[in-house]
Amino acid sequence: MKKIILSALFLSLNFAAFSQVLPSFQFGVKAGANLSKLSTENTFSSDNRAGYYAGLWTRIGAAGIHLQPELYLSGKNTTLKNDSGFENDVKFTSLDVPVLIGTKIGAAGVGLRLNTGPVISFILSDDQSFSDAAGNVFQGDFKGQNFAWQFGAGFDIGKIGLDLRYETGLSKIGKDSYDDTKLSLFTFGLAYRLF
Repeated sequence: MKKIILSALFLSLNFAAFSQVLPSFQFGVKAGANLSKLSTENTFSSDNRAGYYAGLWTRIGAAGIHLQPELYLSGKNTTLKNDSGFENDVKFTSLDVPVLIGTKIGAAGVGLRLNTGPVISFILSDDQSFSDAAGNVFQGDFKGQNFAWQFGAGFDIGKIGLDLRYETGLSKIGKDSYDDTKLSLFTFGLAYRLF
């Protein structure tokens, strides 16, 4: 009896380890909240304000490492304050494209994910509509867009995932009076795996 139990345990552990090596493909939807903060060199400061994001994600992986490209619409919101106390509300929408690399620790549908990677943001405005931004994404035209880097962790239970990330701006955002502004934000999201 002990041999049967030990053999079954050995087989199940080997199967769990082997499943991390097999190639996998996952696709799903996600939505959540962000806390945006714009930082400038000297003139302005800003406080974190809540926004939103919603979109699609995919995860392609093998041997415990995955590539996770995402595409989501993000509303960002903050208040800029200058040295004399003048406040200006800044709200804008962007089409964000993170391309993350990560790893997952766990088995049987439950696990902790760690990931990092670049994010390209296409700011939607009169000069760039949603369809223009989506076209630029699929054509690989990233000229004049904003770049950032994300660090994050997630926890999966079956088809549900929770994500917490920090994003730091690498390029300056905006035009005219906000030329020296970079965006940083925290995001918290809920993901659902469709397949």
